[in-house]
Amino acid sequence: MLWDDFLNSDYHDWRGTGWSEDRLDKPGWLARWLDEYGLPNPGIPSPDELGELKRMRSDMLRIVQSLIAGESLSPSDMDNLNAILSEGSVRYRLIQADGGFRLETSPSRADWNGVRAQIAASFARMLEQGEPSRLRICGNPDCLWVYYDETKNRSKRYCDDKMCGNLMKVRRFRAKRKASQDVQGPETPSN
Repeated sequence: MLWDDFLNSDYHDWRGTGWSEDRLDKPGWLARWLDEYGLPNPGIPSPDELGELKRMRSDMLRIVQSLIAGESLSPSDMDNLNAILSEGSVRYRLIQADGGFRLETSPSRADWNGVRAQIAASFARMLEQGEPSRLRICGNPDCLWVYYDETKNRSKRYCDDKMCGNLMKVRRFRAKRKASQDVQGPETPSN
């Protein structure tokens, strides 16, 4: 999802090394990301445009955190999101494919405000058509990946059960083993 990939562009190493990177600072990443989602590439953002992208990402993360906490959106969050949405406009185009028709949209603005509006629209569509109660932040404190829980019983705790889920299971196992060893005391060598 466009909004999700954008939000997770502030990457943290899920393995706990402490390494992180802001992928928005990498021009090559931005170009590939824009291409992946069929968005126009307005070139390398100016410092002000990059600041606006990062501010929007922070605002979106705050909205996700509020929704996860069961809070409603503040009027200022709604105003900010609507202001960004008003910056964009789209063109519609009918495509005939696979024996049917598909309506495609493309941004009519090829600048960073248009890109921000597309991201905001993706996020707004999820809020409108999805279930905001399914938003999650990975339970691995080193990861913090934002995702949409599509499981039937809404019980997903980690962004990826094989990576973060297994890592956290191993950490819990080792912590329990260490705690039981600390209670038993140090092992004495046998003769």
